[in-house]
Amino acid sequence: MSEKESFLANRIKSIGYAYKGALLLLKTESSIKIQFVIAILVTLAGFFFNITLNEWLIQLLAIGLVMSIEGINTAIEEMANFIHPEHHSKIGLIKDVAAGAVFIASIFASAIGLIIYLPKIF
Repeated sequence: MSEKESFLANRIKSIGYAYKGALLLLKTESSIKIQFVIAILVTLAGFFFNITLNEWLIQLLAIGLVMSIEGINTAIEEMANFIHPEHHSKIGLIKDVAAGAVFIASIFASAIGLIIYLPKIF
């Protein structure tokens, strides 16, 4: 196999692993399930209210950001639990900070949703 084919084959495998990880996240994590439902609802709202291209771009970016950070948070929590299964204050701090990142992204995504949809609703 040439170097170029090897690179391409490796990229295809990487995409497969990423797809598997995304499905695993959606199947096993209740937080991401809720975020996924919210993403579907605001996407439907986007079609209903006929939002602009820029509003779509910002909305999709917000959805992707929250769901991606949730995935990173889950990975951090799983790794922390694997490394130190019993309660430890430093592990707790790490997990709290990771959860805080999701919270911050969610607050800003909610603000984006309000900015886009409140004028259209009222």
